[in-house]
Amino acid sequence: MGVITARGPGRVNLIGEHTDYNGGLALPFAIDRGVTVTAEPSDTDTITAEARDIGERDEFPLDRPERAEGWRAFVRGTAAELQGAGHRLAGCRLTIEGDLDRGAGLSSSAALEAALALALLAVAGEPEPDDRRELARLCSRVENDWVGAETGLLDQLASLCAQPGHALRIDFMTLELTAVPLDLGDHTLVTLDSGTTHSHSESGYNQRREECRAACEQLGVGSLREATDGASLPAPLDRRVRHVVEENARVDAMVDALRRGDAREVGRLLDASHASLRDLYDASTPEVEQTVRALKDAGALGARMVGGGFGGAVLALLAPGTPVPADALRVAPNPPAALV
Repeated sequence: MGVITARGPGRVNLIGEHTDYNGGLALPFAIDRGVTVTAEPSDTDTITAEARDIGERDEFPLDRPERAEGWRAFVRGTAAELQGAGHRLAGCRLTIEGDLDRGAGLSSSAALEAALALALLAVAGEPEPDDRRELARLCSRVENDWVGAETGLLDQLASLCAQPGHALRIDFMTLELTAVPLDLGDHTLVTLDSGTTHSHSESGYNQRREECRAACEQLGVGSLREATDGASLPAPLDRRVRHVVEENARVDAMVDALRRGDAREVGRLLDASHASLRDLYDASTPEVEQTVRALKDAGALGARMVGGGFGGAVLALLAPGTPVPADALRVAPNPPAALV
């Protein structure tokens, strides 16, 4: 097997935030920015990895990947989880580089996991699973168990299962995937970095998951997908439940708006999602709020934080003719992770 190159895309979640780990609904799409992993076979029983963008290296024995911190945890965790799932890996040299800002809420983590998994399988001559949902679950275990971020499956499914020109409606109760055409004509979707990075493992993300677990226990339900009202719960659990219930409804309202080509309704739903994340989920920051205001002042029809909040980027819908703000990134639905 010769040199292998795999590309994992980042993603933008159009709507449906903090719903994945609650058995709910979301509507992400892959973007053209991402992470590239090049794998070159070696005649050793080790994996060496170079994170070219930051000038760091790592090396570990193939049969004993030990725990590590930072980007190394992704590499070691992916190798360990693939082998634990019965895949045969081979010694190789990995080079990692990307054009997706870390901590911007565009899922550089899932992009890295997807590219690593595809590259490590291919360089060993192993086929990928027939159902990419299996690979998404594996990548999610890397993030949960090796990196320490209790994320759901949203990012991994978006990176591995997206379709060009479409958003992906994900039902996290059943893992049913439905491609939804994302064509807003001359309107433009953009993201703008708030200037504050976030880390799922270090922000309030894990705390929100714990609060949702506590709400489920008190309501006697298996997930908040089964909840209809959390008004009987103490604060802040009542607000967390209300956000999840209403956000799920907004996902299907967004699907309907896209099918009708109703850009005004798309913008309204973006605003409503942001208000809920800010006021009910307490996931915003002053920098994020300033970025939302700047985009709205620039003429955005709607804007909301993406990537779970606590910093990162803001997504906005611009009407035809509205100038794209400086430093904003145009985003559109692109293909999923693949060998290139």
